[in-house]
Amino acid sequence: MGKTPTFDRPSFDSILQQRINRRSLLKGLGALALAGSLPYPLRGHAQTLEEHTALSTLQFTEISKGMDAQHHVAEGYRVQTLLRWGDAVLPDAPAFDPERQSVAAQRKQAGFNSDFIAYFPLGEGEDASRHGLLCVNHEFTIGELMFSGYPADGKQVASLLSDEHNRIEMAAHGVSVVEVKQDDNGQWQTIMGRYNRRVTDNTPITISGPAAGHPRLRTSADPSGRNVMGTFGNCAGGVTPWNTYLTCEENVDVYFILGDYAGDELENCTTLNMGRNIYHHWETIDPRFSVEAEPHEPNRHFWVVELDPFDPAARPVKRTALGRFKHEAASTTLAPDGRVVVYMGDDEAFQCIYRFISDKAFDPNHPAQNRQLLDAGELSVARFEADGSMRWLPLRHGEAPLTAANGFHSQADVLIETRKAAQLVGGTPMDRPEDVEVNPVNGRIYAAMTKNPLRLNADEVNRRAPNPMGYVLEMLPPQHRGAPDHSASRYRWELLLEGGDPQAASYRQGSYAAPVSEAGFLACPDNFAVDPQGRLWITTDGQPAALQVADAIYACEVEGPHRGVTKQFYRGPLGCEVTGPCFTPDGRSLFVSIQHPAEGSTFDHPTTRWPDFDPALPPRSAVIVITKDDGGVVGS
Repeated sequence: MGKTPTFDRPSFDSILQQRINRRSLLKGLGALALAGSLPYPLRGHAQTLEEHTALSTLQFTEISKGMDAQHHVAEGYRVQTLLRWGDAVLPDAPAFDPERQSVAAQRKQAGFNSDFIAYFPLGEGEDASRHGLLCVNHEFTIGELMFSGYPADGKQVASLLSDEHNRIEMAAHGVSVVEVKQDDNGQWQTIMGRYNRRVTDNTPITISGPAAGHPRLRTSADPSGRNVMGTFGNCAGGVTPWNTYLTCEENVDVYFILGDYAGDELENCTTLNMGRNIYHHWETIDPRFSVEAEPHEPNRHFWVVELDPFDPAARPVKRTALGRFKHEAASTTLAPDGRVVVYMGDDEAFQCIYRFISDKAFDPNHPAQNRQLLDAGELSVARFEADGSMRWLPLRHGEAPLTAANGFHSQADVLIETRKAAQLVGGTPMDRPEDVEVNPVNGRIYAAMTKNPLRLNADEVNRRAPNPMGYVLEMLPPQHRGAPDHSASRYRWELLLEGGDPQAASYRQGSYAAPVSEAGFLACPDNFAVDPQGRLWITTDGQPAALQVADAIYACEVEGPHRGVTKQFYRGPLGCEVTGPCFTPDGRSLFVSIQHPAEGSTFDHPTTRWPDFDPALPPRSAVIVITKDDGGVVGS
């Protein structure tokens, strides 16, 4: 991956260390009087682990650490597999046959590697949490787990990729919309309802917003620059106040080959890492994935895509006003004046956190008018300071340095090259911003900094180099008439928790407010869900092997004396990533995506055959649903 990037502005890790040093100094000067004003207590508690467990609102029995072929959940809970790769989404989908896959079948079946999940109620009252639509992202494919005959590194071996394999993998991307319902026995099932839909590689999508129609988005197949086929790399997402689904395009770079291209878009492409890791060879069947053949095609990807789950005939829309980068999430809320606010992370080492605010306000009485709210507004990048303050720096064309002198001839150029613009204005480089989630109970924003393996140089400031464990950041907007002002230009920030073993020498003191068990500490936080009580549920991606624990779900409180103390609730099977957590409105059902079980092995010789454990079936990514045996609220 090369050397650690050099930036003119300090990285967040150095800012964080300055903040911790400042807090330690205050504590040493007798800052106990200040502790009540801080979001969490300074360390020095006398509470035992047993006392903490008894007082916590999270009253499930924590599971143990471990790694094996099965999944595990806290006692008193059950897990149901709801939607696997290859399961029918459309009524005429054929039964899944791993030995006889086809493009036509895959476009009607659930895609590969489920990720972000959103639940849209269809019922009223209690039924709202028992009958609804699930929107599920399908992020990427792994050929060696999809097809027989691949070695473990098959995705790197071009000679093994037939045209048919390539086309099936393309069709396994995108989004599934599926009607789901819980029966009187508490069991969930999918329904072949009228809303069911697959968005795949051949779905026409509209491009809208300031970059729509720009010459840099025009191709030979689309001279208008306003239409594109398919959406890929769909990672996390969000839900709008008007009940539409936002799906985020992330690692699209792995689908484009640079070849010998040396044209005007070369710097733009390399900024997004195109040409470094080619996992697929789609250019062999579709020339638009060759930058030499279609240099503007990459500019039509890496956007946030809006989808109406209640209208299967409606075209999805790429909203260019939200910027172009490796979108991990698009979490929405409202400013005090009703304008829509979207928080986003750029999931790569040394990239930034962003905020979008619409020009116009959300109008609940005129739903049709809200459909264009994400096409006009202001995009900003976050800058963090060591004193605990942060600023949102607007990315406005015409204001230095975002001028023609630096290659920005319009706002469209700023949005197409958001990373470059963010660096120039002074956004803070972070340690892989993944999910950025608004907590509707306390109004704070939580950001997962998963890890940063590229941080190579340790010094007095950067104590973790590299940073393989990650941390969870908390952003606190100021209050406006008793409510959080998500449109303010200045916030405060805090560290909610830091990944890794609290007993390790590299661990920063002060992260946990109370004891955490050996099974409870986590690493590599990835995605969040906030339950109706405002508690944070955290999934992990790639916990280091040294910790001897598979990726899992952890829960923690965000207020009070047990703030930031994590408990392990669910652990996935070997090789998997646990992601996409989503609660029903009543908090009694938790949907979760299990990606790539048995990663690192093959279709023919998997390390686990989760979830079916059928010798005739390969391991399959899936959406599961976790409920309490007594039908109660999850976690309580």
